[in-house]
Amino acid sequence: MKNRSINKLKMKTIHFLKEDKNHETFSSSLRKNVNNYFKENHISPNGNTTMYFKTIAMVILYLVPFILILTIHPSSLLAFGLTILMGIGVAGTGMGVMHDAVHGSYSKKQWVNKLLGGTIYLLGSNTLNWKIQHNVLHHTYTNINEFDEDINSKGPIRLAEDSPLKAIHRFQYIHAFFFYGLMTLSKTINDFPQLAKYNKMGLTKGQNANPTGEYLKMIFRKVLYLVVIMGLPLYLTDFSWWQVALGFFIMHWVAGFILAVIFQLAHVVEGAEQPTLSTEGNIENEFAVHQLLTTSDFGRNNKFLTWFVGGLNFQVEHHLFPNICHVHYKNLSYIVEKTAKEYNLPYNLKPSFGAALSSHVKRLKELGRN
Repeated sequence: MKNRSINKLKMKTIHFLKEDKNHETFSSSLRKNVNNYFKENHISPNGNTTMYFKTIAMVILYLVPFILILTIHPSSLLAFGLTILMGIGVAGTGMGVMHDAVHGSYSKKQWVNKLLGGTIYLLGSNTLNWKIQHNVLHHTYTNINEFDEDINSKGPIRLAEDSPLKAIHRFQYIHAFFFYGLMTLSKTINDFPQLAKYNKMGLTKGQNANPTGEYLKMIFRKVLYLVVIMGLPLYLTDFSWWQVALGFFIMHWVAGFILAVIFQLAHVVEGAEQPTLSTEGNIENEFAVHQLLTTSDFGRNNKFLTWFVGGLNFQVEHHLFPNICHVHYKNLSYIVEKTAKEYNLPYNLKPSFGAALSSHVKRLKELGRN
């Protein structure tokens, strides 16, 4: 197998080759065109008023239902609806606030990015884990099996062409969507072995973090999260332990389902390649071209979708310019598309959310049978 295990990262780094001058020229031209856009329009690449109002709206969507559960003693049916709203708020906060902040694109002030990046604790997860898994591994090794953890096989779900095919994968286009909902719930537990692995690989130190200190801080934050999100309902309401546990599960399942589906529609769809390493362990494409080939946009003209998912439907632009806030991605998408066409490079765009979802289902079928 040409792919190397992710544990080899500390010994081997993938190189993106620049043998095609056309590709290198594309990259420099694209950067110039995007920089000119901001200069000519006299705007900052960071967040704006739209971003600030979204932040307030998403946090409110999460916190207000929780406060209502604690204070108005709702019926079981109303509490069920409120936990669904909390899940939607968690997903919206993760996509539209935390994601930009951890990339450092929300604000030019790093303390603001650090503060709002901490909203990941509302998911019961950990900032450092996300930085390494997403910012470092996913953005550097996009759609490269065993290096990009986002496409690693996850039990009954096969997302990578080079991973082993099992009988259970045949109907994954049906059952995958249930397991997508377990995404954030599983991270409340899996963050522990994941951070231990990153510590062993030296990736934690690469973030200028103390491995032992980060592990202890994560334990404290997880305990505090559970005390608040489960302890308070048990103490302040008449709900039984199993009802609180069920509400916790529903909230996380809704959040995980939304987050997982949006992420999959950007990378596991028709047209999004999964490159394999050369015998020398390299990718035979310039880095920016690699991002074009492995990502896909969808629903460009759906304003609500773009607002709610934090511009993650403009994944091409996000991977090319992760340090630019997502509120600018729609305008940048026309620049990226035009520049790509000038250099005869592909620009993956699904016209709608439905088209992207259909394409993802087709890929799940293909990956479950070939």
